[in-house]
Amino acid sequence: MSRVLWHNAQLATLDGDAPWGWIANGALLTEGDRILWVGEAAQLSPELAAGTLRRHDLRGAVVTPGLIDCHTHLVYGGQRAHEFELRLQGASYEEIARAGGGIRSTVAATREASEDELFKQAAKRAQALMGEGVCTLEVKSGYGLSLIDEAKQLRVARRLGKELALTVRSSYLGAHALPPEFAGRQDDYVQALCDWMPELQGLGLVDAVDAFCEGIGFTPAQTRRVFETAKRLGLSVKLHAEQLSDQGGTQLAAEFSALSCDHLEYLSAEGIGAMARSGTVAVLLPGAYYFLRETKLPPVQALREAGVPMAIATDHNPGTSPVLSPLLMLNMACTLFRLTPEEALRGMTMHAARALGLADRGRLAAGLRADFCVWDVAHPRELAYYFGRNPLLQRVCGGKSSGN
Repeated sequence: MSRVLWHNAQLATLDGDAPWGWIANGALLTEGDRILWVGEAAQLSPELAAGTLRRHDLRGAVVTPGLIDCHTHLVYGGQRAHEFELRLQGASYEEIARAGGGIRSTVAATREASEDELFKQAAKRAQALMGEGVCTLEVKSGYGLSLIDEAKQLRVARRLGKELALTVRSSYLGAHALPPEFAGRQDDYVQALCDWMPELQGLGLVDAVDAFCEGIGFTPAQTRRVFETAKRLGLSVKLHAEQLSDQGGTQLAAEFSALSCDHLEYLSAEGIGAMARSGTVAVLLPGAYYFLRETKLPPVQALREAGVPMAIATDHNPGTSPVLSPLLMLNMACTLFRLTPEEALRGMTMHAARALGLADRGRLAAGLRADFCVWDVAHPRELAYYFGRNPLLQRVCGGKSSGN
């Protein structure tokens, strides 16, 4: 494997105790898909640099870890712009749902679409995220709600990771909503989705299991059944929790050492304590908060004080967060949720990696995966400051560079 030197750079390594992990006159040495060395350029030994075949002068640009979007629903059929218009004209969510809209319309469109059609649509969305620096992406199922259609979504997620220059992690979200054929039989559906889980795992399609624990979703008792099945199969769990009300989902998730709890607008002090004890990441989703015009803020200061790591993600989905700009999410995390720019960037790198159970990325450090971004900015705080401007110069994923 050849060594590549990336020099004349300002590094925001997010490693160590210094703010931003800042190295003003830094360099990176990569070998294959790994970072071999990172530090002040003057400290790079001639022996270590020996054998370097290529050198990239970054001309003083800022380098950060590659961005990680740790919560998306990227694979689905159709779109729901018409419902967006109807809501602004006064229609309620319930009225739209009774007319066949809402999640049921996305389920119908996803079931109707072929695997190739779903891939073509999802690939365009993934490329938009990649164009703003995303190197790792999580994709949830949950719009199939049958064994054949959940498997179809998850296969598309796997294909994205094989055919595009990024890492894709897949989460089985069968417990997303009740499909029409199970109307009035929610417990039967929970049993069915649990029965599908071993087959989906056996096909190599599942990295983690997610659920929507909410008054309009699934009860804590039903969620527990899902998590118990996942645990028996050795699968990690995640949870859509406390978005619209406090169901105690975070405490339940913490019992199962969940990787993350996501949304969290109605998170209680008890839930925060449980997450802190279990090491569960809080994934904040400002896009959904904005799009739904929510007013209840997640308890960011309490999460800070408890030492709960906070990740940021797009939550891309057709109904409540049709956003494809991770950079806009950095800005919204600051303006809406009052995170600092450094907290926001850590939230879409190192803490997002932890929310996916990935220890080999999210920082710039020797031995980690060579996923990083080169930006046309003077300081990384500008990534959260601007919106509507994309300063990405290069995205390096697994040591391979792609321009923007």
